Parts: sequence; structure tokens; C-alpha cells
Amino acid sequence: MRTRMRAIAAAVVFAATATTATLAVAQNKTQVQWLGQSTTKITTPGGKVIVIDPWLTSNPKTPAAYKNLEALGKVDLILVTHGHFDHMADAPALAKLNNAPIYGPAGLMQTFATLGLVPAAQAVRFGKGGTVTPLGENIKITQTHAEHSSEVAHKNAATGKDEVHVGGEPAGFIIELENGFKIYHMGDTGLFGDMNLIGSYYKPDLVLMPIGGHFVMSPKDAAVSTREMLKPKYVIPIHYGTSPQLKGTPKEYTDALGNSPTKVYAIEPGQAVEF
Repeated sequence: MRTRMRAIAAAVVFAATATTATLAVAQNKTQVQWLGQSTTKITTPGGKVIVIDPWLTSNPKTPAAYKNLEALGKVDLILVTHGHFDHMADAPALAKLNNAPIYGPAGLMQTFATLGLVPAAQAVRFGKGGTVTPLGENIKITQTHAEHSSEVAHKNAATGKDEVHVGGEPAGFIIELENGFKIYHMGDTGLFGDMNLIGSYYKPDLVLMPIGGHFVMSPKDAAVSTREMLKPKYVIPIHYGTSPQLKGTPKEYTDALGNSPTKVYAIEPGQAVEF
């Protein structure tokens, strides 16, 4: 654990600002900022900004400075892994603010458009195994399997009643950036055997890995996924500590991981790492 903590201290870990984002671009770096739960902001080496699973304004773990969506700056693309509130609550507002498209599982995007959460042109459907290039041919986004569920809870404005709508299938994303660096955002998932295939075929450099348990992998399951299946260079633990059920901690994860070559960056919400 001390070795990993030293690695964290040696890394460039900071609260992202416009200045540091510019520096990341200038140095051909990738900046990954975690904002609580699964919300992640990626600034690519070419300066594009991707936000995944935006839940900020009511997220208890999001720093106060980022509860105003404008604090994210210009967002070029939004990705949503599934329909649960804690992964998409702020996606429509963020899309409207930036005139940015939302890409996600086909069924979920169909529901977004049908309910009028975003204009149909901004809710872009694609499926598992599909690869899209909304930011140009040098950034590739591939949808992967996730072992979870997906529903969209919605209050009908006309009736005032709560409704539940189909959310398509849950997913993860492999994001290959301009310099070939690959990020795997797992979404919400339990352990599944085809993580072996994802690891051997896509070879992600960085995995954004849920560790909280109850709804997602436990720290022990996440360690198995890391050590035996995905074998990435780096992991940032996510989706823990936001509610009482999400009891898993980074320490439990790193203890279960043991002597692994994977570097774990247990950053706090609002902090970022450059790669």
C-alpha cells in the first residue's frame, strides 16, 4: 500500500483547471479527472473533452465547485453507460449547455429521445461491439458488455406520476485516444468471464473500475478482474462510498490485489491524473 501511495504522490494529481488542461494538451498528455461515483472527465492529447456518466449537481461526493455544470468548461462529447439516475442525471442539461451529443446503448438513447430528454439528433444510438468516431477518426469509442441492469426513472410532467422506462442494456466503453492510449470505463458491472476477452483483445492501458460492491464488483472481485483478466497498466477506482451500500474501499481493493504490476491511483473526487 505504501508503494502505491508513493506512486500516487509522484503522479501529477491535481484539481483540473483550464490552465492544467492546456498544459496537458501541450505535453501530449491525457488528463483523467474523477468527479465522484462514475462521473469522469477526459481531456485528450488533442484537447477534446469527453464526460462519462455525468451525475454532478446532486452527487454528494462531487466537490462543490463542480456542482455547477459550467465549471466543466467546453464539453465535446458525453457518454452514458446505462439508464440509472446516478449515471445520467445531468446528461441532458450538459448536452444542452454544450450543444454536445450523447452516445450510449441504443435502447437508452431511444428512450432519451422518446421522452424528450434531449433532441433525437443529440441522442446517438450504437450497440455492443460497435465502434464510433464522433470526434474524428483518431478517437475511437467501442461499446462493451457490462453485467448490470438499466432502467430510466422519469416523472411525467403531464400527470406528475413517476414512471419507469426501458434503458436498453448496460455497457462499458473502450476509448482509444489520438496517441493510442486506451481507457476502459467499465460502467456498473459485476464480474463476468468475457473480461478476459476485453483484456486480451482491447488491451486497455487505464481502467476506471467500480469497487463499491452491492450493485457492482466488490473490492475482491475487482482485484480478480484486474490481476487475472484485464491486466491494465493503471486503475482508478470508482463507484464507491456514495451510499451506504457501496462499502468497498480502495484499501480493500489494493489489499486484495496484492503484488501486482498495475498501478492504482486512489484519487479523491475532483482530482485528476495525467498519463
